[in-house]
Amino acid sequence: MAKLTTLENKVVWITGASSGLGKALARECALQGAQVILTARRYDELENVRISLFKPERHLSIAADITDEVQIRHAYVQVLEEKGKIDWLINNAGLSQRALIQDTTMQTERAIMEIDYFSQVYLTKTVLPTFIQQKTGRIAFVSSVAGLLGTQYRASYSAAKAAIHMWANSLRAEIAQFGVGVSVIFPGFVKTNVSFNALNGEGKPQGHQDEAIENGLEADEFAQEVVKALMQEQEYIVVGGTKEKLGVLISRLAPSLLYKMIRKMKVK
Repeated sequence: MAKLTTLENKVVWITGASSGLGKALARECALQGAQVILTARRYDELENVRISLFKPERHLSIAADITDEVQIRHAYVQVLEEKGKIDWLINNAGLSQRALIQDTTMQTERAIMEIDYFSQVYLTKTVLPTFIQQKTGRIAFVSSVAGLLGTQYRASYSAAKAAIHMWANSLRAEIAQFGVGVSVIFPGFVKTNVSFNALNGEGKPQGHQDEAIENGLEADEFAQEVVKALMQEQEYIVVGGTKEKLGVLISRLAPSLLYKMIRKMKVK
């Protein structure tokens, strides 16, 4: 596959596109010339994003709950009817967590895994025949640095993000022969509302911002780095501050040292 210098005439489908990382990715893809398909649960919020994008008439809002398989199939059909192809799928929709393991109910554990793992698996399996038939394209998954490291208060979230990373690695090996690329994105702390919506142990939104998120990378800067990396066909994309990138490096070279550091930091 040739590396891209523009996204002109490319169709990019982004989930979780009504806010945060998804909104920023949509903005950057549009600036690079893409026709962006925006998906999230609330149509009015998607439309607010769409009309804010460069050349809004190019883009399409499709409301769907990614955990509802019927809605996902309908959305897929609509994308093909409207655009005829999918060049990139960016699996971005997700849900974070802020609770200790001992305080987290099994219902909450399953809810996080459903959104952060199973829903992305189902959407990808749904669109996969199109990518294989096209013999081109790229499927991207937004994992997390937490899925590489594992920290306090994020056990279920870390597990789900690690799971989608490994699933994506297997997918890459299976579909490379068809000319389809697979990328995994690992955000560190990025300034979005993810902390407000993060689930506590009872499965309710935390409702306030984390200090680390508040001081994190700007979402637009994150999106610029990610889209550039995807255009360069990078498969393993870590985007964050110095601490997160250093943590990933130490996890590879000296994992026992890393976990001693994490125990002292008690990140929340």
